[in-house]
This record gives sequence, structure tokens and C-alpha cells, in this order.
Amino acid sequence: MNLQETAIGLDIGTSRLVTARKPGKTYQFQTQLNAFLTLPFSKLTEGVLRREEVPHECQDGDLLIPGNESERFANLFRLETRRPMTRGTLNPDETSGLTVIRKIIRSLLGPEEGNGRRLCFSMPGVSSGSHDSLTYHEAAIRSILTEMGYEVTNINEGLAVVLAELEDSNYTGIGISCGGGMCNACLAYLSIPVFSFSVPKGGDFIDSSAASVAGEGATRVRAIKEQSFHFNGFFNDKIQQALSIYYEDMISGITNALKEYLSKAKNVPRLDRPIPIVLSGGSAMPAGFRDRFEKMLVPADLPIAISEVRMATEPLHSTAKGALISALAEI
Repeated sequence: MNLQETAIGLDIGTSRLVTARKPGKTYQFQTQLNAFLTLPFSKLTEGVLRREEVPHECQDGDLLIPGNESERFANLFRLETRRPMTRGTLNPDETSGLTVIRKIIRSLLGPEEGNGRRLCFSMPGVSSGSHDSLTYHEAAIRSILTEMGYEVTNINEGLAVVLAELEDSNYTGIGISCGGGMCNACLAYLSIPVFSFSVPKGGDFIDSSAASVAGEGATRVRAIKEQSFHFNGFFNDKIQQALSIYYEDMISGITNALKEYLSKAKNVPRLDRPIPIVLSGGSAMPAGFRDRFEKMLVPADLPIAISEVRMATEPLHSTAKGALISALAEI
């Protein structure tokens, strides 16, 4: 068995789970929505789901639909999907959360056992009051993967972005992942993490906040955001206007936190040249996001010089790719 070809990077995101593999010279990615939906059980509905080959199972008198298909059925029935995770970690209010996460991970990794293959999964950075939830989250995910037979390590999500995107600067710079549950950032020097943190505002915060003021469901607002929202425009539409306001709130939280950490950190190396910032994650996808982030970075007046702000090559895949690079480095 070629260990390099069988290693896996796994992005455990609030919104999506992504795997990265490199069976040859190119990377391969698979994605599943990190969500589920429950419908009242009936034999007729179960038969329809089976004929349509929709993954599902019967649980406590309901039909549980995990992953990508959950959003399609939520839109069809005008229901809200449920999330196994919130703000980057397992949702303590979702009793089915761990079961759903296990099913989605299994659907991505396949039914075969790990047989000692190396797998590295992503972990969010620390935010205020998150230490206990991170400890439980890390142990629960590690247990799932270990039971499947994998040799498991983990990596900070922001550092994974640095590994995936900043090879040309010898893995020196700031990686920022703007995800569904939170935004994670890491300053690394020659691949060594100097500090990392998370801001508890991400795509879900934007969706729910905009939905609240617009009188719409969060699932519908997310669909509008992903299909048509962009920066640098005047919006008559209330949803688009609300999305713009809460996006700026999220970006402001990241830039202010960057300044705070850079100002307080005692172990920041003496950099002899400006360093890059790379942006990734689904919440960084709207047109104009990079320009708006760069513009809002100016008043933050960071205590280090920034050479450029750029988007990741594949924003949705950066964390999984970086996790795979970390796994391969251990072989």
C-alpha cells in the first residue's frame, strides 16, 4: 500500500465536510453538506426516498436525511435544515449530531476500514469560552476516525490554509478561513504557528442575522447569498442590504482580532519583509470580498507589513488540502 496515495485530509467544517486525497499528481476533493433534515415517517415516503436513492434512515419515528440531499428537501418542503455543529464544534443542543457526523464522514471516506492509513482533520482556533467545547469536539471526532481504523492527527484550520496556499512564501503569512460557524486565522512563520484564533461569526451568523431583519428563513437567505450576493453595489432588496451589513460586521471582527493578537503576542518573529494574507472558505466566496477585506484592513493599522491580500486558489478546498499536506509530511 502506497501510504502517500492513501493519506487523507479532512475538513470538519460547520457548513461542509471536505476530504482531500492525492492518488497521483493532482488533488481530489469530495464534499458533503454538514446538515440533516427529519421528516415524519411513513412507508410511502420511505419508499420514495429508496427509489430516488436518497440516503436516509429511520430514527425515533422520523426519517433522517443527512448531507447534500437535506438542503434539497428543505427547500422543497420549506423547512429548515438542522446542523450537527455550531460555531465550529459539535452542537450540544442536537442529540442526533454525533450520529449524523459519523454518517457523513462514513459517506465521504467509504465503507472500507482505514487499515492504519494516515488522516489529518481540521480543528478550529480558540475563541473566548471555547476551551471545553474544543476538548469534547476533538475527542469525539478523533474517536470516530480511530474506530474506523485511521491513524489520526489534527491541524488548526488557519494553519491548514497556510500550508495549502503559501508554499511560495515558505509557509510564512496569515491564513484565514471564513467558514459557516466561525472565522479562523493563523500567523505562521516557516510553517510554525505563531498564534491562532477564531472569531465566532461566520456564514451562519450572517444568514441568521439577515434572515431575522428580512423576515425570511435562514436556509432561503443562504441560498440567495450563495447564488447572487456581491459587494460594491447598492441594494434595494432588503435581504441583499442585510447581507452586506452583516458581512462587514464579520470582516471587522477579523481585522480587529488580528490587530489585537499581533499587538499582544510576545513571540511574533522579527520579519524582514512584508507577509501575505490568504483568504479561504465558503463565506469568502462572494464577488468583491477580497477587495472589501483589504479596504477594511487599512483602518485596523496592523503592527506588521502586509505584502498582499489574495484569495485561495480553491477557497472551499484549502483547509482539506492543508490537512492532507500535514498528513503527508508525517509519512
